[in-house]
Formats: sequence, C-alpha cells, structure tokens
Amino acid sequence: MTTSLNAQPDHRESLTKVADHRESLTKVADHRALRFLTAGSVDDGKSTLIGRLLFDSRAILADQLDTLEKKAAGAPIDLSLLTDGLEAEREQGITIDVAYRYFATRHRKFIIADAPGHEQYTRNMVTAAAGSDAAVVLVDITKLDTRQLPLVLLPQTRRHSLLAHLLRVPSIVFAVNKLDAVADPQQAFDAVSVALRSFAKEAGIAVAGIVPVSALRGDNVTQTVVTDVSDWSTWYGGPTLLQLLESLPVAQERTEGDLLIPVQYVARDDGDGSTGVGHQPRSLYGRIAHGTVKAGDEVQIFPSGERAVVAEVRLAGSVVERAQAGWSAGVVLDRQLDVSRGDWIATPNSVNGQQSFPATLAWLDTEPAVVGRKYWVRHGNRWVQARIASIENRLDIHTLGVVDAHQLGVNEIGRVIVETQQPLPVEAYASNRTGGSLIVVDPTINRTSGALLVQTSTV
Repeated sequence: MTTSLNAQPDHRESLTKVADHRESLTKVADHRALRFLTAGSVDDGKSTLIGRLLFDSRAILADQLDTLEKKAAGAPIDLSLLTDGLEAEREQGITIDVAYRYFATRHRKFIIADAPGHEQYTRNMVTAAAGSDAAVVLVDITKLDTRQLPLVLLPQTRRHSLLAHLLRVPSIVFAVNKLDAVADPQQAFDAVSVALRSFAKEAGIAVAGIVPVSALRGDNVTQTVVTDVSDWSTWYGGPTLLQLLESLPVAQERTEGDLLIPVQYVARDDGDGSTGVGHQPRSLYGRIAHGTVKAGDEVQIFPSGERAVVAEVRLAGSVVERAQAGWSAGVVLDRQLDVSRGDWIATPNSVNGQQSFPATLAWLDTEPAVVGRKYWVRHGNRWVQARIASIENRLDIHTLGVVDAHQLGVNEIGRVIVETQQPLPVEAYASNRTGGSLIVVDPTINRTSGALLVQTSTV
C-alpha cells in the first residue's frame, strides 16, 4: 500500500474543534476529574510534557520550583524532574514506575499517570491504563523518517496504543512532540498524522485527536505560543492539548440493568436495630461494577447462591436512597448471610459461574506464558488457581494480523483459553471492565505476570 501526503488531514476539522471547544465543555457528562495517562516510547518526552502541564497550570509548590531552579543553575528548568521521583529514574533519565500527579484548570480537575516507555516496564503502563479515562500517546518526531513513505511508527507507539485500546481506555489522543526540532514541522506533522490515522483505522482505534506540541518549549500544550518564526497557526488551527483534554468525557459504567458488586470489605457497624437486622448489622462494601442498588432490592450472593433483600445502602458512613455504578458503597442485608471478601452481590439469576473461557492475554513477564502452567488469577477481589488450557494465536503488532503461537513472550498479546479451579462470574470485558478483567500472578515469586481480558462469558 502506498501512502501519499496528498492524503493530508483537513485542518478545517481542527478549526471547527476550536470553535466548538467551549460548547463541548458543557457537553461533558459531569465535571469529575479526568484520569489520563501518558504513554509512548523511551525519551518521547512524557515526563517533560507532564512537567509542562504542571508548570503552566501553577501546580508546583514554591519549594519544588526553587529546587529545580537551583539545579538548573541558570539553564532552562528540567521539567521532567517533577515526575521522575525515584533516584534510579533521575540517574538514568528514564521513567521506571508510574508517577501520579494532580492539577486543575478553571474548567476541570486532572489526575495524570506518567507511565514508563521502556518495554521492560510495560506492566506499569498496563496498570496505569486500567483505570484511565484517556491516554495521551506521545510520538517523538525526531525518531521518525518523515520523508520515507509510508512512514513507519515506533513499535512502542503501536504497542501502547493497542494496549490502551484493549483496556478500553475511552479516549486516545496522539501528541506529536518535538516539532520545534525539525526543519519543516508542517510536512512532518502531516506525514505522522497520515500514518497514525492509517494505523488507528486498521486497529479499530477511535482517535480523539492528533495534536502537534513542543513539550520542552510549551508550544500548543496549554497555550498556542510559538517562540520562533515558524508560525504553526498558519497550518494548524486545532485545539491545544489542554483544550482537548478539557473536552474529553469521563468513562461511565452502565447504571441500567443488572446489579454487580465485588465485595471488598465486610464491616460490623454499630446500629440501633432500626434496619431490623439486629443491633450490629454488617455492611458489605465494594465499588459497584454496573447497575444501581437501593433499599428493597432482592439480591443474590455469588458463589453461595443465597438470596436476601437490601435493608440499607450506605455511602461515606451515611444512609442514602440509592447508589449506582462507579460508586463505592455499603450494602446492609435484611438477614445475616455468610459473605466475605471476594464474593459478589448481584441481581438474582444474572450471573453464571464459568470455569473455562476465552480471553485476550497481555503477557508482561520475562518468563513466557506456556500451556498447562498453573497461576493465581484475581477476579474482582477473589483469588483462585488457574491454568492456560491453550494458546490459540498471537497478535503481530506490526501487521496487526494473528499468527500461530505455542507460548507468549514478554509484552506479547494473544488469545488464550483459561481454566479456573473455581467458577467465576466473568463477563465480556467489552461490556464491563470489572467483571471482564483478571490479573495473572506467578505463584512461585508473587510477581504480576499478565492481564486477562475476557472475550465472552462462555466458550
């Protein structure tokens, strides 16, 4: 397939985004904090980008700024030091662990997860993506040959984008960084945009936006400031990265339909007997995966199958009328049942335990995943033993095709059949992230080895 720059993106679309920016802010479902991660290859500028967001939004403490200025000794401040907190990170100039930072604008609050770019720490990126509402995948323009068409993206750019897509991160944004370091930023940006859109279309990724930035100088990150004679506004009229982030929706779990709550904690509360369940009712706490719960609802406990009626719903220590998906709430039942951490509260007859199911496995361990080996898996808050019954294929991140495989190596993704020692109420990950995800742990060294995304609840 031949790719031509004649297929350049129409920047009139970006102009429309700017004109509609204020309107789009009002369309966001709510004003909860947007959780987003930065991803991409090593040295793409992720930590510097986050440092720029913190610096420009004045989310840096005075003593932090003084320390950075002293280290700079008159030179430009190294903004990446704001997130690289480990000594090994500062020594090597790379991000190793996920660093979380917080900032706010007049329109919104943000929680940022700075994920490492090195392949060795891909498991940390998966951890950050699992609970994110958006992903900003950085593309370092200086690492790409924009004159050779079709342009070849870096493997880690493709891998992180695919993982974010598989983990159901709702909004994926590409930030093309270091455009200040190329001779023809417009040509370079257009070439990368064509490659990114082609890759995203082939992978089934819905792109929320492609934004040119210079994290080091601050161009188009929080404001459209251009510091040299190459005026980007002549060829890019779209939103800044911050404007785009302010308009993105927060992930919403479905509130309609059946109830599903993974029990995380059981507490015996002081009571006055008003609920009719005794002087010391037990509250079953958990984050509601989907559905809504209120007093009077009949529920069923998994795996025991016992049924009861909800007597009270508690939120932050207070009795409330109802609680919905995404909320952490406590449920008090009208009678005492044997319920513990790892059980599930659900609408009666809505869940069926499965011991064999297909799933997408993102393997993160240096020891390969092999058929027949036993692992621990965690589903919700329950730990059970499991084994990989078969490995059906592996995804080639370069061609996006599937190839035969008998094992999965580090950072590889494939389709597998999993068998568990006990039935689990799994459901398709595409419909719910809580019920459809499991983590895989090596039982010998207790290391997280992989992430399972259930494809369907039955084989």
